[in-house]
Amino acid sequence: MTLVTDSLPNDLQALKTLVSAQRAEIERLKMMIAKLRRTQFGRSSEQLDAMIDQLQLSLEELQVSQAEMTTPVEPAPRAVSRRKPLPEHLPRETHVHQPESQCTGCGGKLRYLGEDVSEVLEYVPARFKVICHVRPKWVCRCCEHIAQVPAPSRPIARGLAGPGLLAHVLVSKFVDHLPLYRQSEIYAREGVELERSTLADWVGQSSQLLRPLINALEHHVMSGHKVHADDTPIGVLAPGNGKTKTARLWTYVRDDRPAGDSTPAAVWFAYSSDRKGQHP
Repeated sequence: MTLVTDSLPNDLQALKTLVSAQRAEIERLKMMIAKLRRTQFGRSSEQLDAMIDQLQLSLEELQVSQAEMTTPVEPAPRAVSRRKPLPEHLPRETHVHQPESQCTGCGGKLRYLGEDVSEVLEYVPARFKVICHVRPKWVCRCCEHIAQVPAPSRPIARGLAGPGLLAHVLVSKFVDHLPLYRQSEIYAREGVELERSTLADWVGQSSQLLRPLINALEHHVMSGHKVHADDTPIGVLAPGNGKTKTARLWTYVRDDRPAGDSTPAAVWFAYSSDRKGQHP
């Protein structure tokens, strides 16, 4: 739905009419999304999720078209910015832009009057790095005993990936829904060849590594005086026939904060291939 600049009308009034129509459509889509979100937790919430996602895409395309057609307006010299301040926890990099040391009008000496400070939000793309662990060997001149520090432990024994990379792969797959084959393609653009099978091995072994944490989380949630539970149907591939079947993701929540309890709230997820009563 991206707008082609050549297809825009040359007539100013027609262009204003088009912009007004798009603004009205944007507001309508926003209202529809808000209404769907209010009813998102009903029986057909999965279908509503798909509808909301589609509407969000349409809204984004319209907003892009609006920005493409609208000429940027320079703010007034002393206009008060209504933007939210940038987060304080972000690192700051200061660039000082000094004028000439002498007045360009009369050549006189300048004195400090003050300064204007403006902030620009920038993004530094994620990058790979190689950490080399060097373990020097020392030998005793008397008894020829060899001294060397043991090798640092790794999340995966003899594995290539560090903990930060493993965490990134897991979050990208399970939180951002980025399949492993797409991650492999993204890493290849950085000149790092990581096969999908390699990433799959890392995910499987990371699951084993995190199992004690998952068990502790399950124990914490299930030991509460009351537990909130629900299940969500999810489509999964059935092995062998290439078709999909409906599995279940069970959600268990412990949260007694509304009752004044200071015990940390937590959620534990459990997967089952069907909805038989033996699973909850």
